[in-house]
Amino acid sequence: MIEIQNLNPNFKRIDKKLLIEVAGFVLKKEKVRKGVEISIVIISPEEIQKLNKNYRKKNKATDVLSFGSIDNFYSKEDFMLPEIIICPEEVKKNSEEYGISFKKELVKVVIHGILHLLDFDHEKGEEEEKAMFDRQDKYLSIFFK
Repeated sequence: MIEIQNLNPNFKRIDKKLLIEVAGFVLKKEKVRKGVEISIVIISPEEIQKLNKNYRKKNKATDVLSFGSIDNFYSKEDFMLPEIIICPEEVKKNSEEYGISFKKELVKVVIHGILHLLDFDHEKGEEEEKAMFDRQDKYLSIFFK
Protein backbone atom coordinates (compact mmCIF):
# COMPACT_ATOMS: atom_id res chain seq x y z
CA MET A 1 0.00 0.00 0.00
CA ILE A 2 1.25 3.45 -0.89
CA GLU A 3 -0.10 6.26 1.22
CA ILE A 4 0.15 9.89 0.08
CA GLN A 5 -0.12 12.83 2.47
CA ASN A 6 0.02 16.40 1.25
CA LEU A 7 1.03 18.61 4.18
CA ASN A 8 2.17 21.50 1.99
CA PRO A 9 -0.44 24.29 2.23
CA ASN A 10 1.09 26.13 -0.75
CA PHE A 11 1.09 23.19 -3.16
CA LYS A 12 -2.26 21.43 -3.02
CA ARG A 13 -2.34 20.23 -6.64
CA ILE A 14 -0.15 17.15 -6.65
CA ASP A 15 -0.92 14.17 -8.88
CA LYS A 16 -1.37 11.47 -6.24
CA LYS A 17 -2.40 8.90 -8.84
CA LEU A 18 0.92 9.42 -10.67
CA LEU A 19 2.93 9.04 -7.45
CA ILE A 20 1.17 5.78 -6.63
CA GLU A 21 1.60 4.48 -10.19
CA VAL A 22 5.34 5.24 -10.28
CA ALA A 23 6.04 3.87 -6.80
CA GLY A 24 4.02 0.72 -7.47
CA PHE A 25 5.76 0.15 -10.79
CA VAL A 26 9.27 0.45 -9.32
CA LEU A 27 8.40 -1.77 -6.36
CA LYS A 28 7.04 -4.43 -8.73
CA LYS A 29 10.10 -4.26 -11.02
CA GLU A 30 12.38 -4.52 -7.98
CA LYS A 31 10.42 -7.61 -6.90
CA VAL A 32 9.41 -6.20 -3.53
CA ARG A 33 7.16 -8.60 -1.66
CA LYS A 34 3.48 -7.76 -1.56
CA GLY A 35 2.21 -6.09 1.58
CA VAL A 36 4.93 -3.48 1.95
CA GLU A 37 3.62 -0.07 2.98
CA ILE A 38 5.25 3.18 1.90
CA SER A 39 4.35 6.69 2.87
CA ILE A 40 4.97 9.62 0.52
CA VAL A 41 4.65 12.98 2.22
CA ILE A 42 4.55 16.34 0.45
CA ILE A 43 5.93 19.18 2.57
CA SER A 44 7.08 22.79 2.34
CA PRO A 45 10.64 24.03 1.73
CA GLU A 46 10.86 25.17 5.35
CA GLU A 47 9.92 21.75 6.69
CA ILE A 48 12.22 19.79 4.40
CA GLN A 49 15.07 22.16 5.29
CA LYS A 50 14.54 21.37 8.98
CA LEU A 51 14.60 17.63 8.27
CA ASN A 52 17.66 17.94 6.03
CA LYS A 53 19.48 19.91 8.72
CA ASN A 54 18.48 17.53 11.49
CA TYR A 55 19.20 14.24 9.71
CA ARG A 56 21.84 15.10 7.11
CA LYS A 57 23.47 18.17 8.70
CA LYS A 58 22.72 20.17 5.51
CA ASN A 59 20.96 23.42 6.29
CA LYS A 60 19.13 23.84 3.00
CA ALA A 61 15.93 22.71 1.35
CA THR A 62 16.16 19.66 -0.90
CA ASP A 63 13.81 17.94 -3.33
CA VAL A 64 13.54 14.50 -1.71
CA LEU A 65 14.51 12.66 1.45
CA SER A 66 13.99 8.99 2.27
CA PHE A 67 13.70 7.41 5.68
CA GLY A 68 13.67 3.75 6.57
CA SER A 69 14.26 0.68 4.51
CA ILE A 70 11.90 -1.70 2.78
CA ASP A 71 13.99 -4.61 4.10
CA ASN A 72 13.38 -3.41 7.67
CA PHE A 73 9.63 -3.11 7.04
CA TYR A 74 9.33 -6.85 7.60
CA SER A 75 11.39 -6.84 10.81
CA LYS A 76 9.35 -6.34 13.97
CA GLU A 77 12.50 -5.34 15.90
CA ASP A 78 13.55 -2.57 13.57
CA PHE A 79 10.16 -1.45 12.27
CA MET A 80 9.92 1.94 10.63
CA LEU A 81 7.44 2.72 7.89
CA PRO A 82 9.49 3.46 4.77
CA GLU A 83 8.86 7.10 3.93
CA ILE A 84 9.67 9.45 1.08
CA ILE A 85 9.47 13.18 1.76
CA ILE A 86 9.08 15.43 -1.28
CA CYS A 87 9.20 19.21 -1.56
CA PRO A 88 7.41 20.21 -4.77
CA GLU A 89 8.83 23.73 -4.75
CA GLU A 90 12.35 22.26 -4.93
CA VAL A 91 11.23 19.77 -7.59
CA LYS A 92 9.88 22.73 -9.60
CA LYS A 93 13.17 24.65 -9.23
CA ASN A 94 15.11 21.60 -10.43
CA SER A 95 12.79 21.02 -13.37
CA GLU A 96 13.32 24.61 -14.50
CA GLU A 97 17.09 24.36 -13.99
CA TYR A 98 17.31 21.10 -15.98
CA GLY A 99 14.85 22.26 -18.65
CA ILE A 100 12.40 19.38 -18.12
CA SER A 101 8.76 19.22 -17.11
CA PHE A 102 7.71 19.31 -13.48
CA LYS A 103 6.02 15.94 -14.02
CA LYS A 104 9.24 14.30 -15.23
CA GLU A 105 11.26 15.70 -12.33
CA LEU A 106 8.57 14.58 -9.87
CA VAL A 107 8.66 11.04 -11.29
CA LYS A 108 12.45 11.10 -11.02
CA VAL A 109 12.43 12.01 -7.32
CA VAL A 110 9.84 9.33 -6.55
CA ILE A 111 12.03 6.73 -8.28
CA HIS A 112 15.09 8.12 -6.49
CA GLY A 113 13.33 7.91 -3.13
CA ILE A 114 12.17 4.33 -3.73
CA LEU A 115 15.70 3.28 -4.65
CA HIS A 116 16.97 4.74 -1.37
CA LEU A 117 14.30 2.74 0.47
CA LEU A 118 15.71 -0.31 -1.32
CA ASP A 119 19.09 0.54 0.24
CA PHE A 120 20.76 2.08 -2.80
CA ASP A 121 23.00 4.96 -1.78
CA HIS A 122 24.73 7.14 -4.34
CA GLU A 123 26.86 8.72 -1.62
CA LYS A 124 28.69 5.46 -0.80
CA GLY A 125 31.00 5.54 -3.80
CA GLU A 126 31.21 5.54 -7.57
CA GLU A 127 30.02 1.96 -8.09
CA GLU A 128 26.96 2.40 -5.91
CA GLU A 129 26.24 5.78 -7.51
CA LYS A 130 26.41 4.32 -11.01
CA ALA A 131 24.18 1.37 -10.08
CA MET A 132 21.58 3.64 -8.53
CA PHE A 133 21.50 6.25 -11.29
CA ASP A 134 21.49 3.62 -14.05
CA ARG A 135 18.39 2.06 -12.46
CA GLN A 136 16.82 5.47 -11.93
CA ASP A 137 17.40 6.42 -15.58
CA LYS A 138 16.04 3.05 -16.78
CA TYR A 139 12.78 3.50 -14.88
CA LEU A 140 12.49 7.16 -15.85
CA SER A 141 12.90 6.27 -19.53
CA ILE A 142 9.95 3.87 -19.27
CA PHE A 143 7.65 6.69 -18.15
CA PHE A 144 9.13 9.25 -20.58
CA LYS A 145 10.06 7.56 -23.85
